Amino acid sequence: MDAGAVITILALLFFAFVALGVYVAVKVVGAAKRGVERTVTQARRTVEDTTLRAKSYGQVGVTGELAQLRLALRTSMRATQEALHAGVAEDASLSESLALFRRLSAHGQELDAELKRLEREPDRATVASLLPGLRERTERITHSAESLRWAARDRAQKFADEDLDALSAQIDMEAGALRHWAAEDPGTASAPPAASGTRSTSRSGPVPGSDVPGASADRSWAEPDPESEQSAPGQPQAITARDPRQQTTYPWQKPARRPEASN
Repeated sequence: MDAGAVITILALLFFAFVALGVYVAVKVVGAAKRGVERTVTQARRTVEDTTLRAKSYGQVGVTGELAQLRLALRTSMRATQEALHAGVAEDASLSESLALFRRLSAHGQELDAELKRLEREPDRATVASLLPGLRERTERITHSAESLRWAARDRAQKFADEDLDALSAQIDMEAGALRHWAAEDPGTASAPPAASGTRSTSRSGPVPGSDVPGASADRSWAEPDPESEQSAPGQPQAITARDPRQQTTYPWQKPARRPEASN
């Protein structure tokens, strides 16, 4: 490979890394910008809600009435939006409800902008004459938003209740299967197989250790019992010669005198 090809490949790699770095930097800056905008929006919304709450409680007349209408409208719309966005992730059928809520949000935002503009209106008499119509529009929008919100919550609660009912039925069935001995005959159910001490007779021939009193059903993990290796009383023992090396000699025994040889 000549030097020109190597330089071309290195140049392409360099430009590729530069382009990748620029792309990553743009993505990071965009994400940071969106995060800052979201934070600023939330802070502005919190400040505005606090101001409206203070106006609705601290002021009377047209200004207090407008603040109450705006606060009720914003609270209802925000709660419905959060409920629908949270439910559509688990229930795809709520997508149509979310589309309807977007259309309703357009009317709500228009009404909120009008109420906000009327707060700065110096002609209080004209604003007071518009309050009944504004109140009716606010109630219609909040009622529609609440209908969507509670319908979504009732739907989620219904699915949760059905799932809980199915789970309870399965648990009851499993509990009944675990208590299957309750349906057996009382005479046979009084003595469990593990405690009856009997062995299955399906195998031909005697079972080793079955004639020994208190023998365990399975002694494969137990240590060998020296006493079990001895013969039981009343049974014939094997005749074996004594080992003279193991014969016990007591100190009072005199050794046998050898017979003297006769001359």
